[in-house]
Amino acid sequence: MTIATSPEPLRIAVLAGGLSHERDVSQRSGNRVAQVLRHLGHSVIVLDVDARMISSLRAFSPDVVWPLVHGGHGEDGGLQNVLIGLELPYVGTHSDGCQRASFKPTAKATVRTGGVLTPDSLTLPKDYFAQMGAQEVLGMVTDHLGLPVVVKPNQGGSGLGVSLASNADDLRSAMVGCFAYDERALIEKYVAGTEVAVSVVDTGSGPRALPPVEVFSEGAYDFDARYNPGRSEYFVPARLSEAAIERLKETAIVVHTTLGLGHVSRTDLILDETGTPWFIDVNVTPGMTETSLFPLAAEADGDLPSLYDALVHAPLL
Repeated sequence: MTIATSPEPLRIAVLAGGLSHERDVSQRSGNRVAQVLRHLGHSVIVLDVDARMISSLRAFSPDVVWPLVHGGHGEDGGLQNVLIGLELPYVGTHSDGCQRASFKPTAKATVRTGGVLTPDSLTLPKDYFAQMGAQEVLGMVTDHLGLPVVVKPNQGGSGLGVSLASNADDLRSAMVGCFAYDERALIEKYVAGTEVAVSVVDTGSGPRALPPVEVFSEGAYDFDARYNPGRSEYFVPARLSEAAIERLKETAIVVHTTLGLGHVSRTDLILDETGTPWFIDVNVTPGMTETSLFPLAAEADGDLPSLYDALVHAPLL
């Protein structure tokens, strides 16, 4: 699908970098988006989130800002509140929606209110293991959820700190790996099936799901598998029936609207053997690198540059 673009060039500030573990991914996302927008004729600068950012934004006086800072403070509403305080239109989600989506337990609880299924889980702080005894706490986890489980940080993305634990030894190692990235761990019952990412965009006419991207990876779909070409295969549209694809798209739109998200999101789902979609995670600032799933979906939809152009105009409507 080709999206009509405005002949008037915009002054656009892309924010990338930051201090999270996903800094490098964010910089790659920002530079690739900036390159596309420049080819469309826009005036674009890429700014890091540092002590010079606010003064640089004021000096450049952008028409619109596109924050592409992943994880942590880039997606939890803090950066969005800065842009709101500066009274700058931006691509993305209001800080309220960012907070609901960024904290994984909150996101899971919220999407349940929209009728979306999500695996049972427990969220535990690191200090509980010292206070209550690691063996006792882990025993409680396996008694309640069984095995296997997926252990992941309370916040963040890119597969950092995420592990599949199939036995007690795996679970202990997974907790150590998770706590390297967050003080709280989300321990989630494992659901077998096809991993699919569904991006949703809203450029002013309501949320619309892009073609689902099926992810196939030998072994864990971890940070290396996500960002090193050749480690994973992507199929877009997904190798699924039309009915399954429609269910996935409908689920992603429900997630987007239930959480109150804005111009763009990406929902990660598992389609189980019965054809039921399970919500795993949602990103309010999806990656835009050469191996990221959102650009793959946008290209399959028809015209990635036109979509990016529509997204930077959407906050000005």
